[in-house]
Amino acid sequence: MAGHTDNEVMIKAPFDLVWDMTNDLENWPELFSEYASVEVLQRTGDTTTFRLTMHPDEDGKVWSWVSERETARDVRTVWARRVEPGPFAYMNIRWEYEEESEGTRMRWTQDFEMRPEAPVDDPTMTDHINRNSRIQMDLIRDKIEQRARETVGA
Repeated sequence: MAGHTDNEVMIKAPFDLVWDMTNDLENWPELFSEYASVEVLQRTGDTTTFRLTMHPDEDGKVWSWVSERETARDVRTVWARRVEPGPFAYMNIRWEYEEESEGTRMRWTQDFEMRPEAPVDDPTMTDHINRNSRIQMDLIRDKIEQRARETVGA
């Protein structure tokens, strides 16, 4: 069995601002509440390999992994996968951006499978990712919309 999530948020800001802020990996600890640090390991063209480290969880465990991310601004899509999947057999993520009259719709789809020895199963991780994606997307929306207001007011 595999897990799949599909979440989206409308951000009242132009595509260029949404794209630039959400693809500025070095700034992710300021954009996301869950990431303590990002270390870019390699950049080749539109592909970046990087290490993400989370803040300690409720048990004090710090999760960290290496991911690879390929951006394609012309089709407003990003593809990512975990290179060091940890408790996942695999984890693939797709970010899609769609410009609409009221702003930019950002959509995240994640396809994954947990390893048999992982601390949680696919349905439990699906629920966790869905809950957390909504939290993170709302934070990101608020920060980008604030920046958009500041830019307009400048």
